Amino acid sequence: MNDKRQYGFTTTILHSDRQKNIEHGSLHKPIHTSVAFGYKDARELAAVFQGRQPGYRYGRQGNPTVSALEDKVNKMENGYGTICFSTGMAAIGAVAQALLRDGDHVVSSAFLFGNTNSLWQTVAAQGVSVSMVDATDVANVEAALTPATRIVFVETIANPRTQVADLARIGALCRERGILYIVDNTMTSPYLFQPKSVGAGLVVNALTKSIAGHGIALGGSLTDTGTYDWARYPHIAENYRKFPPVQWGMAQIRAKALRDFGGSLGPEAAHHIAVGAETMALRLERECGNALALARMLEADERVAAVHYPGLASHPQHALAGELFRAYGSLLSFELKDDIDCFDFLNRLQLAIPASNLGDTRTLVIPVAHTIFYEMGAERRASMGIAESLIRVSVGIEDTDDLVDDFRQALALQ
Repeated sequence: MNDKRQYGFTTTILHSDRQKNIEHGSLHKPIHTSVAFGYKDARELAAVFQGRQPGYRYGRQGNPTVSALEDKVNKMENGYGTICFSTGMAAIGAVAQALLRDGDHVVSSAFLFGNTNSLWQTVAAQGVSVSMVDATDVANVEAALTPATRIVFVETIANPRTQVADLARIGALCRERGILYIVDNTMTSPYLFQPKSVGAGLVVNALTKSIAGHGIALGGSLTDTGTYDWARYPHIAENYRKFPPVQWGMAQIRAKALRDFGGSLGPEAAHHIAVGAETMALRLERECGNALALARMLEADERVAAVHYPGLASHPQHALAGELFRAYGSLLSFELKDDIDCFDFLNRLQLAIPASNLGDTRTLVIPVAHTIFYEMGAERRASMGIAESLIRVSVGIEDTDDLVDDFRQALALQ
């Protein structure tokens, strides 16, 4: 490949490994299972540990297979640098572990993945105050800011009610105030959206989902987009300030979160994710088309009380989503009328599978209030607009007519 030429998204990802030497001419980066890396010259080993020379120290801090995936994700997000973790939650947890201190303040979208919501509760119990706001309007974020605010955290499209954050305006606010802006891109993926375009300093991806795509490997990542001035961040340790400021964030996260906290991605999982990523754009084109067709069918059915999908004109942020994203995503949710039991409905589906993952090639469904959001309680669910009958659908790549017919027959048999 000619490095000077600008290739498209899939071409770039497909040939990413070949930008560096690969052992024996392999088309994929091989799986390196070693946790230790030897050097012929002990001085070279010391130089690697001291950051004066690139290289590998120990498997917990990275290995060649994981590095190849980091390069791939970094190209997807047009980033400065990327660190991979064992899961998406480990990546978000790394933010708290490496960057937050007692007395700090975080402003977060109130419309969050359940486990992220739980994580912020844990962080709040450890001395970091957290304000949960409706991030569909930048005014709510601005009103919550304090002199101690270090981070603003949002998801692109909220899971499961699909609210779309006021991404560009929040980015402009954070840039003006010198606040680190972190965007979880999992529900859109780097193919549908690059948070760097709205000023995000760090981007989260749960690699398990659309990037890997086949439900066979856990993983997460943090990408530094290079847009945030780390010289403005107050908690960078002195030993990382020896590098240029653009490197400070990644250096501290890799040491204080990946090395010390140990949420490392294994090479086997990294390999699965890297291979899955090659077809991400192809899968998402099909999934987004299926999601729109299914959402339109459900919205037209009198037995459905509400459908939440940004691709529908009825969605409150439909116009905003159209401006921001290449397509509207593969996630939708809907509420059944009160006289229809959601469990009976789910049990009538023949193709869609009751399961908790997202971004799989298969369509997955789950009754939200009774499973992934059960722990937070009815009051908190109500504040997030999560009805007791809400069903989340992660739309797969099945033939469109087959998928739509499956939901139609399950509704007809009630």
